[in-house]
Amino acid sequence: MTSSRAERLAEALRSEISVLLRREIRDPRIGFVTLTGATVSPDLTHARVYVTVLGPAPTRAQSLNALNRAAGYLQRILFKELRLRKNLRLTFVLDESGEAGSRIEELLERIHRPEGSEEE
Repeated sequence: MTSSRAERLAEALRSEISVLLRREIRDPRIGFVTLTGATVSPDLTHARVYVTVLGPAPTRAQSLNALNRAAGYLQRILFKELRLRKNLRLTFVLDESGEAGSRIEELLERIHRPEGSEEE
């Protein structure tokens, strides 16, 4: 039962945070951020929010830093909006699974490409 509560809370967090980032947060350092998922601890006190950020590595690091600095503000709003019983600590984490998937696809393409047709 606890895991289903954590899953429901994770989905609610992802949805609510995406709305808050669009409407409330005015920090230009955040840039173009996409929320890819969230996980909540079994005791519902810690949440990791996974994000992808477009741009080079320094831009991604700057956006992630800005998001983690805004976490306290977001926590206060989420506590009220979602009517949580316990204070929830948010941590934003860079989701690099998309990049890893692209790299795997590129390697598979190289493997299956005929010997004489190098396109690089």
